[in-house]
Formats: sequence, structure tokens, C-alpha cells
Amino acid sequence: MTINLGSYVPSFDPNTLTGALELGVLYLMVGQVSALIVGRMFRFLLENDTEGRIDRMTAAFLKRIVQVIVWLFILTFYAKTIPTLDKLGTALLASVSIASVVIGLAAQSTLSNLVSGISLIIYRPFRLGDRIQITAPTGLETGTVEDVTLGYTRLRTYDNRRVVLSNSLISNQIMVNLTSVEPRVMALVPVSIGYGSDIDRAREIALETAKGHPAAEEVVGCPVTLLNTSSVDMTLRVWCKDAGEAAGFRYDMLEAIKKRFDAEGIEIPFAYHNIILKSDSDQTKQEDQDRQDK
Repeated sequence: MTINLGSYVPSFDPNTLTGALELGVLYLMVGQVSALIVGRMFRFLLENDTEGRIDRMTAAFLKRIVQVIVWLFILTFYAKTIPTLDKLGTALLASVSIASVVIGLAAQSTLSNLVSGISLIIYRPFRLGDRIQITAPTGLETGTVEDVTLGYTRLRTYDNRRVVLSNSLISNQIMVNLTSVEPRVMALVPVSIGYGSDIDRAREIALETAKGHPAAEEVVGCPVTLLNTSSVDMTLRVWCKDAGEAAGFRYDMLEAIKKRFDAEGIEIPFAYHNIILKSDSDQTKQEDQDRQDK
């Protein structure tokens, strides 16, 4: 048996299985093209928004919403076109209420993320490109907002990790936006010296070292912040360009100040233990002395 595909003409008859499949392929193609057109439209609007009037995060979120609506419309129209599917849908209307309850219970987390995502878009506590600080299951995370989807937000940390957080997690806790007002960040560098060291000289060394660092925009000071058990604690305070510069500045200062303190003879206190070893004879003498005292 030979099938001549060149002479094959699709019937698109919704009453036959072949026609229903043909219509399915056709609607699938229409859906793909429609979603592509929606994406291109949003991309065109963003590329031509030279004044920055369109919020990038809102546009990305709305693009996904519109694409989902387009697919739902096409699937609904396809189901109405095929008589078998239309009759099946009518027959299932009686069980919609039960199914909706079951689906609602099973999708509580997903719906919560969706509602939280809409809340983030409406109130906009952060935008794409902002650096935020948030408590994740892995601990305190600081990163740049790369994307906000219907259910999740993706951050890029300074060490190039991608942290994906659910929108409900972000909405239900206190989040620190490090760039909402001003990108500058104050770097706080702890400096500890011994009680016998010269506080003024230690402060002078810390300030000199900070002023020589290229990331230091403004050196505020280095006051004494705590009289600790075995140390005098100071805090070097310096304004940096952003959070990334501040992190690098802090690490450099810890090393540079340690080297300067060693060269200047300024003590950096550290915990130590005295271990006293006693011989058996000493232990026996001590026990005899304890018995006599009693």
C-alpha cells in the first residue's frame, strides 16, 4: 500500500479523529505564534523605552500572564470546536466543585506564590537589578534580582550563585533593599586591640589604611564600640560605592590592618589557655593535704 503524502489534503473535520488531530496541530501552531508575538511586542516596547518609563519587572510579569491567557483561550476554543470534547466538558460540570476543592488544596503553595508574585508587582518593594538581602533556607543571602516569574524570584549573588526563592517566602518576611534609595553602602570593619595597646595609634593606622584603598569613597571614622572581656573593640566605618565594593573592602582591610598592627607592635588579643600538668606524687600530696584540712 502506497500513501502519496504530496496529494494529502487535511480535512480539519472535528467529527473525525484525524480531523481533531489536525485541528490540534493547527491550534498548537497558532498558540506558539501568538506567544511569540506577545514576547516580541513586550521586547519591542522595552527596547524603545529610552526614558525608562516602563518597569522591567512589571513588563516581564505581564508578558507571562498574557501568554498564559493566550494559551488558555486557545485550549478553550479547541475544546469547543471538537464535539467530543465539548460533550465531555459538559458531562464533567457536575464534578467541577469537587475537583476545584481538591485542586485548591493540592495547589495551595502554587497559588500562594502566584498571589505573592502579583503583590510584588503591585507594591514593587524591589526592581530588576536591585540588590536585596533576605533570609533564605540556606541563611542570609544578598544578591541582585535577575528575574521575577509567576511563582519564583531569582537572585544572583556576588560569588555568581543563583538563588531561587518562592514569592511567598519573600512576601512573608522583612527584606532589605540595598539599592532602593542609594547604592552606596557603609562597610563596617571590626578592629580589636589589647588593653595595653595605644588606642589612638591603632585608630590612626586603621584610618590611614582605609584612605589608601581605592574602594573607599568616604572614611567616616573608627570609634571604640565595646570594651570586651579581653579586648578593646573598635569599628572602622567607610562608605563604598555598592555592596560588592563594600564586601571586598572589608576583606582587604582585615588583612591590611593585621599586617600594619604586626609591624607597629600593636597587640591583637586572642584566646589562650594555661595547661598545668601534675605528676602522681603531686596529686598524692594534694589529696593528703585535703584530708588534713578536713
